Amino acid sequence: MLQMIEANWLAFVIVLLIGIAVAWWLFRRGSTIQSPRERKPDALDEGAAPAGRNQALIDAPPAADLTPPPGAGTMAGLGEIIAVAAQDEVEEQAVRETEATPPAPSDAGATDDLGKIKGVGPKLVALLASLGITRFDQIAGWSEEDLDSIDAQLGTFAGRARRDSWVEQAKLLASGDTGAYEAKFGNL
Repeated sequence: MLQMIEANWLAFVIVLLIGIAVAWWLFRRGSTIQSPRERKPDALDEGAAPAGRNQALIDAPPAADLTPPPGAGTMAGLGEIIAVAAQDEVEEQAVRETEATPPAPSDAGATDDLGKIKGVGPKLVALLASLGITRFDQIAGWSEEDLDSIDAQLGTFAGRARRDSWVEQAKLLASGDTGAYEAKFGNL
């Protein structure tokens, strides 16, 4: 490579000078084509009216400090009446659900493992216990109305009692017929 440069040094110098000349020409050409920067207009260039309007908005009192127009309280009063009526209805429903809850077991100390029922996990066992349901015979005695009442109290688990046949499972478990239970619902 060194021998090639020594032999053709004059050609390399000429190519270098041509490259510098082209770069200088492009730089000069680019700076003359470009127009000077123009300033973009803003709100103050439009005159005093927009500036005065903006200042008026800044100086205006907040909307929260304004008094409502006459008659505006009427609608708020209706909203309050509806809210109170809805709260009363919720409270009445809670009383009806409490009254419709199946009775607690006669032997308060004895409980069954409700987790044996397919579809009843630890959270449902705790929820059922909070509702006073701790024995298979309680579930086995549920009527359609009892199922509706319990369903309304199960929250996100609503519908599980019917879907998983809790009453049928509880009847078999309460009677102690594990063979029939395992034949229909699988191993315990």
